Amino acid sequence: MKKVLILAWIGLSTTLLIGGGNNNSNISSVIDVPKVCKTDRVYIEKDTSLMWQDQAYTDAEDGAYKNNRSVSKAGTLNHAKNYCRSLNYVGYSDWRLPTSDELIYIHKKHGQTFTYFRGDDFWSSTPTKENKYYVVYPADAYPYERKKTEVNYIRCVRCLGLPPKETKSAEKIGTASTDTQAKPLPKVQIIPPN
Repeated sequence: MKKVLILAWIGLSTTLLIGGGNNNSNISSVIDVPKVCKTDRVYIEKDTSLMWQDQAYTDAEDGAYKNNRSVSKAGTLNHAKNYCRSLNYVGYSDWRLPTSDELIYIHKKHGQTFTYFRGDDFWSSTPTKENKYYVVYPADAYPYERKKTEVNYIRCVRCLGLPPKETKSAEKIGTASTDTQAKPLPKVQIIPPN
């Protein structure tokens, strides 16, 4: 049996070596395919004077979400707070985790406004009872209670009107207000889904 396997291996190897040597000049050349770059963006909500992070989600972040781990824009509540607090994005470093009212308002008023989105829950900084926090599901703009140790997606926000702490050329959508205070959000009544 060993001899048969060895002879088969030698035969297959020889065939592959001989078959791969044809260098015919009549074969058309390979063309370069342009690379599609994902650019970092922001979404500016003029009604509330908020700037939202609109950055592509990576395979590692999607994997972390599915496997209950924390990586960049997916993770537990503590990871989400730390991620936004330490974020330096498009020349600004004053990002924070949004409140549930801010997330509800952006999705209820505009639907899906972001270029890079996920159809799953996003953390908010709004606590509920029993040591839980609200997440907001973008499709219905409803808040849901989650344990701090659960993994959800993260999207950071900042108030407009504050100058960047470091100058960096970045394409921004919309224009920033010169006010240093964000306008208050309209009141949104939280109604649990049926």
